[in-house]
Amino acid sequence: MTELKIPEVGESVQEALLAQWLKKEGESVRKDDVLFVIETDKVTLEIGAPADGVLKILVPEGVTVKIGAVVGRLEESGKAAGTPPVADEQVKEPARPPAGPPPAPQTPPPPEAQEAAAPAQEKTTPKPVISSSVRALAEQKGVDLSAVTPTGPGGRITQGDVLLHLEGSGAEKSVDAPAARNAPEQVKRPSPAGPEDTVRKPMTPIRQRIAARLLEARRNTAMLTTFNEIDMSRVQALRKNFGENFQKKYGIRLGFMSFFVAATVAALKESPVVNGFIEGNEIVYHNYYHIGMAIGAERGLVVPVIRNADKLGFAAIEREIANFALKVRENKLDISDLEGGTFTITNGGVFGSLLSTPILNPPQSAILGLHKIEDRPVAAGGQVVIRPMMYVALSYDHRIIDGREAVTFLGRIKELIENPERIMMEI
Repeated sequence: MTELKIPEVGESVQEALLAQWLKKEGESVRKDDVLFVIETDKVTLEIGAPADGVLKILVPEGVTVKIGAVVGRLEESGKAAGTPPVADEQVKEPARPPAGPPPAPQTPPPPEAQEAAAPAQEKTTPKPVISSSVRALAEQKGVDLSAVTPTGPGGRITQGDVLLHLEGSGAEKSVDAPAARNAPEQVKRPSPAGPEDTVRKPMTPIRQRIAARLLEARRNTAMLTTFNEIDMSRVQALRKNFGENFQKKYGIRLGFMSFFVAATVAALKESPVVNGFIEGNEIVYHNYYHIGMAIGAERGLVVPVIRNADKLGFAAIEREIANFALKVRENKLDISDLEGGTFTITNGGVFGSLLSTPILNPPQSAILGLHKIEDRPVAAGGQVVIRPMMYVALSYDHRIIDGREAVTFLGRIKELIENPERIMMEI
């Protein structure tokens, strides 16, 4: 027997939410099969099976548990099959009584025999899984759960099953009621809003953490945003002319983000205060450049960090971004992937955002927001031309960064992106 425990995911993490079981009770699993998903206030992780076996679930999903808590077991196939020896006897044809005169037809079978037959029939039909929230809803509505048809995974009765049963029962009663026959329009009239018209779900640890950090940024910083726009023509031309050769040589696609990471590092070197933090009454300057990349995940926004981005080439930056995107999709981010960033870039353009004011990622002092590229008429060389333009936004803590420094920093990024050869030549 192998115990399934909540693993340690970082020194500061003391508990986790068991978000979802991906395997069912009694299901046979192989080593490294993903069994369940946990959420902490920082990451979402998929936990695999440490060995082969049959799953025994001890803690249902949706429960917050301590790190190291046992939430299930993997039992040997023979022991966990759950079929007692008497089950084989139930399958066999019952022994026939010795030949003799048939019993009187008017004599009913004794009650004891009827009661003994009932459990044998019940064992052939597994009992539906019922959560505490479903029981509470059933008690509130006066619903007999034994009459509800389960549709959830593993024979689970959901709140929706209870409500559907309730609506079906109500519909049958309304047909028989004389008032319903006399006034059918009352049956069609929607009922006033009630508990069945709303769904309440607890915030996940990640969403709670996101909410707390955003409020912290709003309360504890003097946040201001400055904007600019960038002509993306030269970058698009470079990607078109050299993108195929780049992918053949390095095995990774040349994207836009590597240009912005490289430009950001160059601008941070010229404006070190933008790369600094406030700690108490001191400003902490960093002589390294750990660039956070905000990625929208299914369960919330995460910001993995590209470490020492100043020492990475375009191919290495693209590989780091692709690796983080894969980890986010597979719920395999580590706590170490999210710690230590000094500056953050967020790209709302991938979702179609034209313009926004990003919120700081504490304790960082600035964040760069990118947006979608859109063809717009602009003035160039005394003429109106159509160019692929992108709005960019820099939100910053005005306590540490002055407006002149912020505008200069964003202007430097614009200059480098519009002349990407300068990034590659480091001038």
